[in-house]
Amino acid sequence: MNQNASIPTTATALPPEQAAFGHVDHWIFDLDNTLYSHEAKVWPQVDERITLFLSELFGLDGLSSRALQKYYYQRYGTTLKGLMEEHGIDPDHFLAFAHEIDLSLLDPNPDLGAAIAALPGRKLILTNGSRGHAENVAGKLGILEHFEDIFDIVAAGFLPKPERATYEMFLAKHAIDPARAAMFEDIEKNLLVPSALGMKTVLIVPRTPDPFREAWEQAAVEAGHVHFVTDDLTGFLKPLTRPGETVPVAGPQA
Repeated sequence: MNQNASIPTTATALPPEQAAFGHVDHWIFDLDNTLYSHEAKVWPQVDERITLFLSELFGLDGLSSRALQKYYYQRYGTTLKGLMEEHGIDPDHFLAFAHEIDLSLLDPNPDLGAAIAALPGRKLILTNGSRGHAENVAGKLGILEHFEDIFDIVAAGFLPKPERATYEMFLAKHAIDPARAAMFEDIEKNLLVPSALGMKTVLIVPRTPDPFREAWEQAAVEAGHVHFVTDDLTGFLKPLTRPGETVPVAGPQA
């Protein structure tokens, strides 16, 4: 068992986490299934749009399109990367199509916004999705204003996480010392490089099983590169303010 991993399930103060993050002043967050829960049904819509894109592009039925989508994902890290490598498709068209979704089930999360705002230092989003999608989602959550910037798949030269070069480009662009950074991510393999670079890592898992993802994509993995695991991002962040700082109480949003 990994002695460095802990699985907090409440929002109470956790001294080990406070000590582990005491040096951190760069807070890096994945977007999908990290900053919101699967109940909002955001990612399933993107997933379905990608399947539809393949169906229309190649004239395939739904099952065949789904199988091809999984093949690209497993081989290239994203379906987009596979389509670019094998078919030279226009990435901008793909991203616009994939992210044309309904966010009506995604509610504002002022408590999360308050917890992020109270973290000392810089906060950024690092996503395999598009900037527009990240802005739409974070805007709907009411937390966009707390982030300095969004590093998306375009900024990464369409090289997705978990490729090491993607993290290195991100760190270089924003002049971040990884030894003073923390990475929050819902896919375990995407924490391998951050850990190797010296970041503190936190794996975000769903509170209830997500029927739209594979079991391995949402498991509370115990591994050396996964330093902490939580199913409550807001509760995990609240104790991480510096001594003397407090998490502001989030007021109602218009």
